Amino acid sequence: MPTIAIVDGYSTGSALSRALAERGVVCVHVCGAATAAGYFRKTFRPGDYEVDLGYVADREELVGRLRAFGVDRVVAGTESGVILADTLNHLLGTPGNEIATVAARRDKSAMAEAVLAAGLAAPTGRACASVDEAATWYAAAISGPAVVKPLDSAGTDNVRFCRDVDEVRAASADVLAARNIYGAANRRILVQERLVGTEFYVNSVSHGGSHRIAEIWRYAKRPGPTGAPIYDYEEPVDPASALAATIRDFVFAVLDALGIRSSAAHTELMLTDRGPVLIETGARLGGATLPDVVAKLSGVSQTSLLVQSLVDPASFAAFDDRASRWSAAVRNISLINPILVAAQTPDWQARLSELPTAVAVAASCVPGAELPQTVDLISSPGFVYLVSEYPSEVERDYLALRRWERYGLYGG
Repeated sequence: MPTIAIVDGYSTGSALSRALAERGVVCVHVCGAATAAGYFRKTFRPGDYEVDLGYVADREELVGRLRAFGVDRVVAGTESGVILADTLNHLLGTPGNEIATVAARRDKSAMAEAVLAAGLAAPTGRACASVDEAATWYAAAISGPAVVKPLDSAGTDNVRFCRDVDEVRAASADVLAARNIYGAANRRILVQERLVGTEFYVNSVSHGGSHRIAEIWRYAKRPGPTGAPIYDYEEPVDPASALAATIRDFVFAVLDALGIRSSAAHTELMLTDRGPVLIETGARLGGATLPDVVAKLSGVSQTSLLVQSLVDPASFAAFDDRASRWSAAVRNISLINPILVAAQTPDWQARLSELPTAVAVAASCVPGAELPQTVDLISSPGFVYLVSEYPSEVERDYLALRRWERYGLYGG
């Protein structure tokens, strides 16, 4: 069995460490920064690791320590670990992504440039260092619906939809004044055209330059109270469909353009009138998912496929990502708390489990504790999977859940 180092084993990275540990793989943990945001740190599973090296500022020292443990591969657990994981694989000489394009796997402006240079579609956009620069460029290049967001964050963190230059100014000022979800200061912002179409995300795994898709999901989002989009729900796309084939071809070309050869990747795209257009790609596992539930429903998850690529490359190569797998209607519902709740009711999590089609709930009720209004991914109370042979039953329970939320599910 290989020895695997995981950088920032948080979020879905905690599912990866558990899956590897269950296969008898020795895991070593590395922190990508001196401190980790509390939202992520609480998902860490220290028992899965032989050792947690913590944060080691000196790269030469860190490489030496990883070599001493016999590390065969370095993997990013979440978005904040992408650059360091790729850098360490390069320094160790272990399989990884192309180092020449490492910046384009975090910097969304460089990402768009790399994709455009490969002849693929990406939004018109620009990275700006000031509010004035953002407003001036927007007025000259777009002057219509736009998106303003941090250059290197994830989820819907400080993503703002803007209609005019005044809204671009306000959104840019907010982003520059804030820290991203990983705790880092936003020193630049990205201003892009707002794409119109149907949004999808693709969870893939690459090994030695060969790509496989584990999951394709169709997003449904809604405007949040601050003007930022918030997640509503997502539904899987049949991998044997013509739609999946179009998405697969585009995503594989994007992965090649970004130098993603040996890692997981989470790609978001918009299917527009001009075809698929990249929103962004993260060279890591997708978040806000329960891999065990997805694997039970479809036979595979991105996490299980990544584990295959690490411990059993032959089975990874044999995996047919075009075969139909979903045998029921599935919807992953993001929980939305409509107002600030001063004190949570003690039973709201249990009530979700009573929905007839609910098969899994990822949420944590803390009776009596405050619950913030949902304005982005981080402030969502969690998510729930609804599954049925009949799509109408899933829709019925989805509507019931949204009705409960409007009438005080979480507390008053």
